[in-house]
Amino acid sequence: MRFSRGATLLDTIVGVTLMLTVFLGITAAFQLSVDMVTNNKARTGAAALAQEQLEYIRSLSYDATGTTGGIPAGAIPQVEQITLNGVAYTRRVLVKYLDDPKDGLGAVDENNIITDSKEIKVEVSWDAPGGLRYVTLVSRASPSGIEQLVPGGTISITVVNATAQPVVDAAVRIENASTSPAIDVTSYTNSAGGVSFSGVPQASGYRITASKSGYSTAQTYTATVQNPNPNPGNLTVSLNQTTALTLAIDALGQGYVRTFKQIELATWSDLFNDTSKIGETSSTTVSGGNTHLVWGGATYDTPGFVRSINIAPTYVSRWREFSWVDTRPAQTAVTYHVYFPGASGPELIPDAVLPGNSTGFSTAPVNVSGIATTTYPSLQLYAALTTADPGETPTIEVWSLTYDSGPEPLPNISFSMRGAKTIGTDGSGAPIYKYNQTLSSGALSLLHVPTLEWDSYTTTVQGATIGYDIAESCTPQPRTLSPGGTIDTRLYFSPHTTHSLLVDVRNTAGDVLETASVRLYRGLYDTTQLTGGCGQVFFSNLSSGTVGGGNPYSIQVSAPGYQTYTAADTEVSGASRLTIVLNPS
Repeated sequence: MRFSRGATLLDTIVGVTLMLTVFLGITAAFQLSVDMVTNNKARTGAAALAQEQLEYIRSLSYDATGTTGGIPAGAIPQVEQITLNGVAYTRRVLVKYLDDPKDGLGAVDENNIITDSKEIKVEVSWDAPGGLRYVTLVSRASPSGIEQLVPGGTISITVVNATAQPVVDAAVRIENASTSPAIDVTSYTNSAGGVSFSGVPQASGYRITASKSGYSTAQTYTATVQNPNPNPGNLTVSLNQTTALTLAIDALGQGYVRTFKQIELATWSDLFNDTSKIGETSSTTVSGGNTHLVWGGATYDTPGFVRSINIAPTYVSRWREFSWVDTRPAQTAVTYHVYFPGASGPELIPDAVLPGNSTGFSTAPVNVSGIATTTYPSLQLYAALTTADPGETPTIEVWSLTYDSGPEPLPNISFSMRGAKTIGTDGSGAPIYKYNQTLSSGALSLLHVPTLEWDSYTTTVQGATIGYDIAESCTPQPRTLSPGGTIDTRLYFSPHTTHSLLVDVRNTAGDVLETASVRLYRGLYDTTQLTGGCGQVFFSNLSSGTVGGGNPYSIQVSAPGYQTYTAADTEVSGASRLTIVLNPS
């Protein structure tokens, strides 16, 4: 008997896969062919448009060879938008004077004529699937007779980055509406970051702007009522003189500003007035404002336990202390533990996280700050009660868990953000800043500034206007933004008071010092606070105190391993700020 084997599912899958591979390869090759044909067609059109314009320019007289708004001036458009065979092109023309090296360049030119001829550059660009494409043609026009002396001067611009290295292909725009004809011409920097124009009409008020895609912009400024002393100001070109300027641009960065309510110490507690905060019990009961073992009629049940409900604050940044008040008659005991809600029920916090937790605690308070809130965002308190005396029971009157509450987002906070770079001074000599904006954190308590120039930025608020003061900032001001970098500023606010003091505590390396003790005192006022994770404390509701007024505050700052800092001349006036640097002991 003969059997015939049919196609299996595996055979079918393999066959379909092979067919798909073949057809996908054919499709990709076809698409590549189409792209090549389309691109070649577009390039042919671009070359034709460039050659057409160049031939037209060659037909002009030497004196007429120039662009509208250019140096030299003429009737040739600098930029045109042209559609040919369904392709949208941009055609640009740049005409510049050239200094022929045969008779010397610049100051060593034999006849002092540096406008020997004209360079003509025609560039046609278009959008292609792989990005912007170009066709560029360059030619030269020379006078029919001897070299011509063109009255005017030279503008020489150098564009560098933040480290003073040349920026290649930066656009340099030269504008002057006061010349006749008006000048508005753009050229691009060479490998040395330079652009030079000769034959520039003698005049003042030349505005220069340097820019590049993805970079900051630098420019000269016109004197105005608001900025009477611009720096750098617009350029003046003198006859047969070279006016030079260096402008700095670099990759744009970005910034984030996040606004929160100040992190505050909060407390969860149970006074055992009812069972609303009890999650589980065994042989224990609540009565008379305490928890104790159940009375069985003749003796107290033992052992027993009580477990709290799940303590899960909406905003918790750090657990602090577990404490209690209890009564333990002779032959009774209470041991305390800390649990967390596990996948299958309550689980003990490991001893590696909270040493001694498995054995239990009998002395309050217990420091639980080593329990990471990221791993354990919620906790449960647990107490085991026992008695060896049938007629006695231990009681728990209260237990509590303290924690740092926050950061809670605080929306719609208005603030000012100012860079350190200036563009001049006003009539009184006060600096005018290049970047000085009033912004808002909006409904999401977050502002993203996607394009920021490299600089040092300071964020401030008008406390009396918005009703809040900056109580803490883990990213101390000012913030330095590197080219292409990112700064993320987190600001914590407390309700505004007329006079307040924000104290930063750092070591000599600039690191913030957490849990440093900061004491501020004067007369009857004497308050001590511990710095938080940002190394800062905030004293609000203060009265004014200055050295000139004869009533400054005194401050004392200490931390383990550091010398104690003491000063009796701490001034508080408005929203004050003080940075303390502790030396190692």
